[in-house]
Amino acid sequence: MSGPLDRARLRRGWRYRSAVAARVGLAAFGGYALAGLATAFLSLTLPMVRSEAVATATLISFAILAGAVIWVFTARTLLRAALGLGLPIALVGLGLWLALDGVAMGPPA
Repeated sequence: MSGPLDRARLRRGWRYRSAVAARVGLAAFGGYALAGLATAFLSLTLPMVRSEAVATATLISFAILAGAVIWVFTARTLLRAALGLGLPIALVGLGLWLALDGVAMGPPA
């Protein structure tokens, strides 16, 4: 038999599962967006030969992605996790936009 306690437990179970699924999606897509933008930004702004800057930026992006995933799952609420990931994405995106404005695009090095 299904009593009120079982129904409440079932609803709470779905609520918990959907919150975890939302965090997984935010960590995967938001973390990837932040790591990708940071890679592009660092590739343009690191003071070294372009090929070395790209390799260094790519290595750093793995740590950024791991940090983003950790942040999403340690944040107290899903909203705080989204804001805590959205703000760096916006700032790095703005920095990339400004860095692209000052870079002369020539043949690849």
